[in-house]
Amino acid sequence: MAKRKVTAFFCQECGFETPKWVGRCSGCGAWNTMVEEPVSKESTVRAGLDLGLSSGEAPLPIGEVNSDEVPRFSTGSSELDRVLGQGLIPGSLTLVVGDPGIGKSSLTIKVCANVAQTQGKVLYVTGEESAKQIKMRAERLGALSEQLFVLSETNLEIIEQHVLKLEPVLVVIDSIQTIFRPDIQSAPGSISQVRESAVQLLRIAKTHSITTLIVGHVLKDGTLAGPRTLEHIVDTVLYFEGDSSAQYRVLRAVKNRFGSTNEIGLFEMRSAGLVDIPDASRIFLAERPTEVPGSVVTPTLEGTRPLLVEIQALVSASPFVPPRRTSDSVDVKRMQLLLAVLEKRVGLMLGNCDVYVKVAGGIKVDEPAADLAIILALASSYRNVNATASAVSFGEVGLAGEVRAVSQAEMRIREAERMGFKRIILPKGNLRGLTIPTSLKLIGVDSVVDALAAALE
Repeated sequence: MAKRKVTAFFCQECGFETPKWVGRCSGCGAWNTMVEEPVSKESTVRAGLDLGLSSGEAPLPIGEVNSDEVPRFSTGSSELDRVLGQGLIPGSLTLVVGDPGIGKSSLTIKVCANVAQTQGKVLYVTGEESAKQIKMRAERLGALSEQLFVLSETNLEIIEQHVLKLEPVLVVIDSIQTIFRPDIQSAPGSISQVRESAVQLLRIAKTHSITTLIVGHVLKDGTLAGPRTLEHIVDTVLYFEGDSSAQYRVLRAVKNRFGSTNEIGLFEMRSAGLVDIPDASRIFLAERPTEVPGSVVTPTLEGTRPLLVEIQALVSASPFVPPRRTSDSVDVKRMQLLLAVLEKRVGLMLGNCDVYVKVAGGIKVDEPAADLAIILALASSYRNVNATASAVSFGEVGLAGEVRAVSQAEMRIREAERMGFKRIILPKGNLRGLTIPTSLKLIGVDSVVDALAAALE
């Protein structure tokens, strides 16, 4: 049957499809994200029918469904295992996303070598490099294995043939933007190709219980469609945070059907590729200045992991109207709220000052427990007075200037004691019911005014 060529409009952000152009996407609400692409109705329908996930079984009462836990296997990286939920699930489809050069290929090739040594055959499919280039990288990273196979191919039908013939434990596709289906009319990297290729990879993974990792690129200008279209298809979405030129990388799960999305993985870029950081608090505080105003340490929680991070603030007189409020580590709206609390409840006139806040090391902090540390760092910089170097602080700050209790106070206290700090400034509400023995001096405060008196020298 002849294919009838038609065109449709797809959203670059969410992949929403519409037969005509619209200014605003009905799926995600983004403006000016619709692009026109040729599609084949026959291939699109067949792609949906070929998903092949039906088991042919009759409906069962939920109590009779087999709920035995599926065994996981390790990637060889403790940090990646933490983010995934203690390892990979057989038959799962995982998307690893990040800016070019941030370390996606370096991480996946090392995972391939680790899995090949412990589990069996692994297939690394590259559409961007030759097999020789992959071997050179593997030699540099020390990731060679007899069970690691490399395939330089972009045609998904040929890739599927090799996968079914080899029967690997793990397949890596690097990257999804280079893979194409010959029955789709649009070019590789387009929304149609990326989406339909992902659907076929999902069918292969689920039908044959082959764990699959897909690598996707994100460009800053947002012109290349791809990874965000796949978020509804894959089981797990992992995002790399941080600048590709920075030393440290943060891997975060924004979707995980098999585990928590609150965990993060921390890596350091070295000549041998990405290396796990098991003791992140020590790394982030290694270069902390102790005699500079505007520096305060706070214990933040990322999933089940407590991290000590340094909040840095710089407040200076501004020649601009309105003054600047800048931060790439904390929410700017949250920072503006805390500035208003300092002006109204403490009397610090910051209305004509530029304010800059960051978290040293590239970590983004978005939990309310960091409010008190941000307040102290801002006041310390404005008054040009050092904060107590041996103290850490945490607590949520309300609009009335009160300091409210936060969760998991005991974990934060243990991490501060492990790192050698002497005092903790915390909400009085967290002192009630505290049962852990500690050598730290616990200073409970009710208000921002009390915290400033206890923290600033």
